[in-house]
Amino acid sequence: MPAEQNMSVVRAIYEAFGKGDVEAVLANVTDDVDWAADAASTAAPWYGPRKGKAGVAGFFSGLAGAIDVLEFSPLSIASTEDEVLAVLRFRLASKATGREAAMHLHHYWRLRDGKVAYYRGSEDTAQTLAALAS
Repeated sequence: MPAEQNMSVVRAIYEAFGKGDVEAVLANVTDDVDWAADAASTAAPWYGPRKGKAGVAGFFSGLAGAIDVLEFSPLSIASTEDEVLAVLRFRLASKATGREAAMHLHHYWRLRDGKVAYYRGSEDTAQTLAALAS
């Protein structure tokens, strides 16, 4: 698949996330998608590996239950034949503590037949956990 089409899929996922439209996100992933936030900790409810569309839905449910997204701004997106790399500006507020954190996110996407088959996201886990800690 051409690189521009791959970037369009990722942009569509970002737009859907911004609208809280998890169903639109799920429409852009494979049934067997391998999805994870790269974190050694499991303290944030969205950390840990996820499989399939139900796993991705659980990822977004964990996010929505724990934080309010204050900023989610793609800064740069690049693609190859089957991979997309993105850097985003992200700011969150913990629903439990009210504390905020701001950071860059790094996303790695691998696509198959026009859908995401593999996703890894990295963030400043120390800032996230500090915001979430009671």
